[in-house]
Amino acid sequence: MLNVDIASLGPCLFDSPLHQIGTVEVPFKTDADRILYTNSLQELKEEGATAGEPLSFEEAGPREHVFFESARTTVGIVTCGGLCPGLNDIIRGIVNQCHRQYGITKVYGFRYGYEGLVQRYGHTPIMLRPESVSQIHNFGGTILGSSRGQQPIGDMVDTLEDMSVDILFVIGGDGTLRGASEIAKEVAKRGLRKAIVGIPKTIDNDIMYLDKSFGFETAFAEAVNAVKCAYTEACGAVNGVGLLKLMGRDSGFIACFAALAGSNVDFVLIPEVKFALHGTSGLLETLRYRLAKRGQAVIVVAEGAGQELMQSDGGTDASGNKRYGDIGLYLKDEINAFFKERRMEVNLKFIDPSYIVRSVPANPQDNVYCSRLAQAAVHAAMAGKTSMLVGRWHGAFVHLPLDMVTHGRRKVDPNSELWHAVLESTGQPAKLT
Repeated sequence: MLNVDIASLGPCLFDSPLHQIGTVEVPFKTDADRILYTNSLQELKEEGATAGEPLSFEEAGPREHVFFESARTTVGIVTCGGLCPGLNDIIRGIVNQCHRQYGITKVYGFRYGYEGLVQRYGHTPIMLRPESVSQIHNFGGTILGSSRGQQPIGDMVDTLEDMSVDILFVIGGDGTLRGASEIAKEVAKRGLRKAIVGIPKTIDNDIMYLDKSFGFETAFAEAVNAVKCAYTEACGAVNGVGLLKLMGRDSGFIACFAALAGSNVDFVLIPEVKFALHGTSGLLETLRYRLAKRGQAVIVVAEGAGQELMQSDGGTDASGNKRYGDIGLYLKDEINAFFKERRMEVNLKFIDPSYIVRSVPANPQDNVYCSRLAQAAVHAAMAGKTSMLVGRWHGAFVHLPLDMVTHGRRKVDPNSELWHAVLESTGQPAKLT
């Protein structure tokens, strides 16, 4: 059974400042408001037959009473890991919510990721106000900068103590959230009254127990434009092949959605489904048949696909992730060599738009999603919730324990309707072996 309990700093003794906002009645939530884990009636019946109350998540939203007194509260924000559309939107949403709804006037932005929380690096925090963040959502990246890699937990908590930071909002992916969990544990070990709240960020959409992560909508929309370019290149030459590498270390969601939306893709290769290059049913022979039949082909490959085909140096990156081989360049060389050996003309164009996709501003749909996430995060932190993150599950915003979501990754299920839809759209064989 999953542990879905949310840690709390203590009883909420202050009336929420939201009582004073206009004349609109605030939709306050209580900890008893829950969102079911499953939305399947059959699964709910099966779960009920083996357990008592069905598994559910605490619903996000404003609480009628809060833990922190607004006038005496200091907030910190840090962005970590790779760039992602929507980071500035989240920062802007937190700052506006703190200032305008809760009356918190001291909001610091820690620069260059977790490095900004270690004083010896000399990254001076900046004060964030509504007027200084009013237009940042129109730009990609993060105004705070970012970095990868672990930092000493004790040093980071020392900085929070020295600056009297009561609430720290951590915006990042899997590794960043693991770091946030360790910060929360050190805070608890020292008996400090500080809330650590995460906002999940990953273009790959691979964080567990979330409908989607912010930036994903923008990322796959940009990826669709790259699919169109790959198709144009493929159509512009005899036996043209457009080979497009997209993000997705362990999960192929961007590749799947881009292929479905782009509609002109012949092969989708993702980490969850292994494929062979050679053999009568391998990728290369299947590609040759496709070229003979149609005269062009588009291949979309996620960056983590086919790693078993390449030799790895076994190293890791700054975030502790296994360093992957470049599947795009590998396929480019293998495809060219295959057709050269058979004296068959092929015109292959390789496209890698990864950094373009990562650095664009969020689209309107992600903009709204980021604003809602930021609001939910501030509501949770002010209520004394800690060692948790906010996310959306079955269309509702919920609170999730940090330790729960960092043990595993969300992946494309090869037996799911999504992957079946991709196979139907591309016409590729279910197995390239």
